[in-house]
Amino acid sequence: MKVIYFAGGCFWGTEHYFKQIHGVTSTDVGYANGNTLAPTYEQVYTDTTGYVECVRVEYDPSIVTLELLTKLYFKSIDPTMKNQQGNDIGTRYRTGIYYTDESDLPTIEKIYDEVAAHYDEELAVELLPLKNFYDAEEYHQDYLDKNPAGYCHLPKALFDYALKANSN
Repeated sequence: MKVIYFAGGCFWGTEHYFKQIHGVTSTDVGYANGNTLAPTYEQVYTDTTGYVECVRVEYDPSIVTLELLTKLYFKSIDPTMKNQQGNDIGTRYRTGIYYTDESDLPTIEKIYDEVAAHYDEELAVELLPLKNFYDAEEYHQDYLDKNPAGYCHLPKALFDYALKANSN
């Protein structure tokens, strides 16, 4: 199993999106790359901790590649929006890809550069090593499974797209 971390705005929708992809074995929502220990949602919400809402994605590379996961990630965000996705605004909603294995960086950069070639402006997506990650509170985990009518900045059609992305 391998792990990658994606920040794509509100973590509820981002987690639900990645859960649809065949080969993703588990997901956890949490807070990444901030400046305090064990932050709470209330602390992260102030935009003073440096944390970003993020999803830990564990996947089986024999079923789904990092390249495909990264391509699917870019389909779920507006990569030019700084500190915002949909109606969610603040540094906690910035976009980013955070890796724990340095050997993953060339794959991530390749897709990043392919996406960037389609824009006249610089992408606002962070590409950084993971500094830290703390699980969000339990009520945030699998939020859209527990609350099917809950808020989500991503359209349902995107979940359907992810479900079929690498199905046989």
